[in-house]
Amino acid sequence: MSAVMTRASAAPSARRTAVGLAVLVAAQAMVLVDEMIVNIALPGLSEALATTPTQLSWVLNAYLLTFGGLLLLGGRAGDILGRRRVFLVGVALFTVASLARGLAPDVGTLIATRAVQGVGAALVSPSVLALIIGMYREAGARERAIAVYTAVGGVGAAVGLLLAGVFTSVGSWRWVLALNAPVGLVVLAAAPFVLRETVRAPGRFDLAGALTSAFGVAALVWALSGVGTTGWGDPLVQAAAAVGVAALVVFVVVERRARQPIVTPGLLADRGRGTAYLAVLVVQGAQIGQLYFLTQFLQQAMGYSAMLAAVSFLPVTATLLGLAGVAVRVSARFGPRLPVALGALALVASNLLLSRLDLSAGYAVDVLPALLLLGAGIAFGTIPATIAGTSGVAETEYGAASSVVTTVTAVGASLALATLVTVMTTAAEGAADPFTEGMSAAFVAGAAFAAATLLVALLMPRRGART
Repeated sequence: MSAVMTRASAAPSARRTAVGLAVLVAAQAMVLVDEMIVNIALPGLSEALATTPTQLSWVLNAYLLTFGGLLLLGGRAGDILGRRRVFLVGVALFTVASLARGLAPDVGTLIATRAVQGVGAALVSPSVLALIIGMYREAGARERAIAVYTAVGGVGAAVGLLLAGVFTSVGSWRWVLALNAPVGLVVLAAAPFVLRETVRAPGRFDLAGALTSAFGVAALVWALSGVGTTGWGDPLVQAAAAVGVAALVVFVVVERRARQPIVTPGLLADRGRGTAYLAVLVVQGAQIGQLYFLTQFLQQAMGYSAMLAAVSFLPVTATLLGLAGVAVRVSARFGPRLPVALGALALVASNLLLSRLDLSAGYAVDVLPALLLLGAGIAFGTIPATIAGTSGVAETEYGAASSVVTTVTAVGASLALATLVTVMTTAAEGAADPFTEGMSAAFVAGAAFAAATLLVALLMPRRGART
């Protein structure tokens, strides 16, 4: 009798956990897709609101500054105040700002809503991963949940791009900007019923650490985002980069002396987690260039519409979904070193294949094989590193560990894209075919990032080895 009752009570709990995971993944996909749909809406909103190039850049940068600058603080806030509470506040801010920007009467209002969105996203992203870690206590189940988090986030981004393309074709840029609002409302309605509040960590915020980390990451992200438009030679970019690095050095010093730091030194000192964070940072350069530059190639060289270009990336999503479970099993058996190395090799190959593209390229022969390798590279390169970066952490530090993962992802993507754009611009100068030759050089640089990821993988511990 008792066994029957146990099974009966376990079933609703399992269903609740599964629905909770779906809610969290939906929230993460909402954040991931947002930057993509804003880029799609830029031409329409620029014409409608008569924006200047500087104003248009701030539509993007306002989000990057608040999002990048507050990620570490957002993770620690969840540890101290309760992760569900912080998650709900973040989703509410993000949703209200999404709706408000779709109704924005002028560019100033639009920029302000983007800044608020960044604050909301900085609370949501680390809370999502921390809540997933807390929901799944058993190692195998937790690793599978993280795989779902990574894979379905990619699916959500792909679906969001498709919807944005459809809305752009048949509707208005305002529809595109408000696209995430219904998703946010559903998450807000469901989350209180399927997510439990977490135990709060004792203590208070490290104000000095919060200020230096926020200022340092924000300045660095702003500098890196400016490289694509003005280049490394811009004195403002150089000054922002120098200030950002200096602030982060001060942050490290402050954290070593703080009684209750935002990021405890032990999180980074552990070899398994430290190399995992480094792998997550470096692998961005092997992935983001393919997404960014190949989208341009499909539209400008092959004549694809924005919607068809988005559809063309579906093989990446399918491969990622198909191999996510395999990556988890390989990681569980051999540790993160082998799968991350395999992912890096796949990304080397995909970048080198794309570096051969020219104006005569065809999708099935020249593009599709690289996309399949890209999906495999993301599955094996990202999922095991994320698992390793959040393993062996005390419950009171789930948010801090998750915020480190999300922060190195954001900074890595900004750093990589700035580097790749610089490589492309330099290679295009004086070239017979600036577009294809510049893009080819960028893909070769992406392969170099993948090779660097392989070197980091070799530093990662084998299964069961932690130092």
